[in-house]
Amino acid sequence: MKKTAGIHHITAIVGHPQENVDFYAGILGLRMVKQTINFDDPGTYHLYFGNKDASPGTIITFFPWADSKQGKIGDGQVGTTSYVVPIGALPFWENRLEKFNIVFTKIEKFGETTLHFEDTHGLQLEIVEREDGEQNSWTIGEVTPDVAIKGFGGATLLSAQPDKTAQLLQDVMGLEKVSEADGFIRFRSYGDIGNVIDVKATSSSSGEMGVGTVHHIAWRAEDDQDQLDWKQHVEKSGYGVTPVKDRNYFNAIYFREHGEILFEIATDPPGFAIDEAHATMGEKLMLPEQYELYRERLQKSLFPIEVRNLD
Repeated sequence: MKKTAGIHHITAIVGHPQENVDFYAGILGLRMVKQTINFDDPGTYHLYFGNKDASPGTIITFFPWADSKQGKIGDGQVGTTSYVVPIGALPFWENRLEKFNIVFTKIEKFGETTLHFEDTHGLQLEIVEREDGEQNSWTIGEVTPDVAIKGFGGATLLSAQPDKTAQLLQDVMGLEKVSEADGFIRFRSYGDIGNVIDVKATSSSSGEMGVGTVHHIAWRAEDDQDQLDWKQHVEKSGYGVTPVKDRNYFNAIYFREHGEILFEIATDPPGFAIDEAHATMGEKLMLPEQYELYRERLQKSLFPIEVRNLD
């Protein structure tokens, strides 16, 4: 049976790009590891944030559309994206959220204390302590490695058909069902990060794509051959899968599961240092070869952005 290690990345739609950079780099302390464009809509940024090494399981990516319509979080989407921090770091994050006037709720889920809050544009986020996952050695402002976000804890999925989504996670993606409580079913993959998936056990109203919503969730494939094996495996399970698409930093295939959530399976290699040095990743706009001749025009059309130390 095939098994994914867990989440590769999560991609969301947000508003003004500088507000996005300020929140994820300046407040949450993630590294902006890549600034490029949406290959299908080159007048829009595609911004990537993660740990110092831009490791799979730490990467959140954004299509920032300033002044666009606000979306509605609902069935067919990732409802909440969860981040994991080292044991003992939660008080730091409580203080940090308060410092930046970010309202949060402290809740108990499956025996864990979780901080639940929204980003600048309405995305639902959580921070939870766990031992799993390597320490993130990136430092910005007051966010130091002993408290820094290590990567994804996981995600909560809102499904139009929760039973079918749960079956897919278990029987096709190879996650293990580990618990069920308070209206959620918890699954776990074998990886040490991005490995805990909660499915809301009941459906509600359909989500509407727009600012403040997740566009898709991507799962990890070890390499190109593993991805082709996944493609065949998912197709045999009754899902229509796209051809392989070259995203420069990984290859991708997509399918919409029966609960209407868009799934991607992305390769771990080649990674984000393929077109710029590891030490300077994210510092300048990187374009795929087919758009390089339009660089000057694109740079004029995109909002200027910078990573700012907000402390």
